[in-house]
Amino acid sequence: MEPGIIIAIAIFIFFLVTVAQGVRQVPQGYKWVVQRLGKYSSSLNPGLNFIIPYIDAVAYKVTTKDIVLDIPSQEVITMDNAVLVTNAVAYINIVSPEKAVYGVENYVVAIQTLVQTSLRSIVGEMSLDAALSSRDHIKAKLKAAISDDIADWGITLKTVEIQDINPSATMQQAMEEQAAAERARRATVTRADGEKQAAILKAEGELEASRRNAEAQVVLAKASKEAISLVTDAIGERELPVVYLLGEKYISSLQNLSSSDNAKFVVFPADIPTALQGMLGKK
Repeated sequence: MEPGIIIAIAIFIFFLVTVAQGVRQVPQGYKWVVQRLGKYSSSLNPGLNFIIPYIDAVAYKVTTKDIVLDIPSQEVITMDNAVLVTNAVAYINIVSPEKAVYGVENYVVAIQTLVQTSLRSIVGEMSLDAALSSRDHIKAKLKAAISDDIADWGITLKTVEIQDINPSATMQQAMEEQAAAERARRATVTRADGEKQAAILKAEGELEASRRNAEAQVVLAKASKEAISLVTDAIGERELPVVYLLGEKYISSLQNLSSSDNAKFVVFPADIPTALQGMLGKK
């Protein structure tokens, strides 16, 4: 092959490489950062772009789509010394690629660290109950705390969400034990109140029974009095009315005794009136 042909081929190859170096096609959703002799020159937008071959070089390829950053879990101590395990997720968008790559060493790690630090600070100023029930409040304060900081890096914070905010394993065990103790206390109080009410009702029942029994005794006494008066009017002074009534009571008692399962022998005196008069001291 002649030297002229070799030179022509070499020049053609050099021309193709030069064109390839100078023409850049940026895909949609990305921006490319161009450095000229090691210094930032420009950012290439999606589409066909031209740069100076061998002088300009594409240093970074940065996405302009929303980026989802998972914030690792961490333990946070609340104002009342409770330990919570929290993690979050942040949605960011890079609006200035040159600031994102030149303003901070690693914007992903920087944002994750910033969110973790701000989250610890916010939750640390809250009580346990407030932290567990105020996700929206924490989210709003967290977004306000980091938005200005990452704006200096050419990054916009779309939103940040609190994924989990739960007591630690040790804290959960302590809360469960506390809840169990509280339930046991309430059960004891309820049982004591029930026993107290039962005792009060029992005492009131016994009091009412005693009152009724006393009233019954009064009624029986009045009935006996009237019976004695009637018997006295009927039989006069020939026999003691009391002897007559006691005789009836005596016979009734003997009948009840004879019907008892424990009674084996029942002996009736031959002369009941005489026996009754003997009991009364009469002859």
